[in-house]
Amino acid sequence: MRTIRTLAVLAALLAGGAAFPHSATHAEKPAYDYSKAEETPFGKAADPARARRTVKVAMGDTMRFAPARITVKRGEAVRFVARNDGKLMHEMVLGTRADLEAHAEMMRRHPGMEHDEPHMLHVAPGTSGEMGWRFTKAGEFFYGCLVPGHFEAGMVGTIVVTEN
Repeated sequence: MRTIRTLAVLAALLAGGAAFPHSATHAEKPAYDYSKAEETPFGKAADPARARRTVKVAMGDTMRFAPARITVKRGEAVRFVARNDGKLMHEMVLGTRADLEAHAEMMRRHPGMEHDEPHMLHVAPGTSGEMGWRFTKAGEFFYGCLVPGHFEAGMVGTIVVTEN
């Protein structure tokens, strides 16, 4: 009897963990340790509270970002505040064009896939999210919404990182 009760409690706990879909808020996650941020081809996570510059990005059901082009200086830490003005779930995911295209393909094949990285924001309708990013290399990078069909519909923006 005790074993059955233990299994029932364990099953309830496991089921509870699976109840947070891709569109769930991430308020319950622990704080990100920016001192351990990993370098990527497009920069690394930065504490948004310490960024000197804030860039507001609006997204909506027109499958566009505003602004569609952002210019930053190499080494600059930016606090992105993404606001979802639509009625659909949207994302703002930073990366190279190849990274975003590959991730968009993966999302088409696995639409319920959960992921949570410091270069990704999942923003429910009528809400905002924020992330900090330091652009460590000059070049052209991108941000896109990888909800299946959105990237393909043109929901992508450009980030131009210039030398100081």
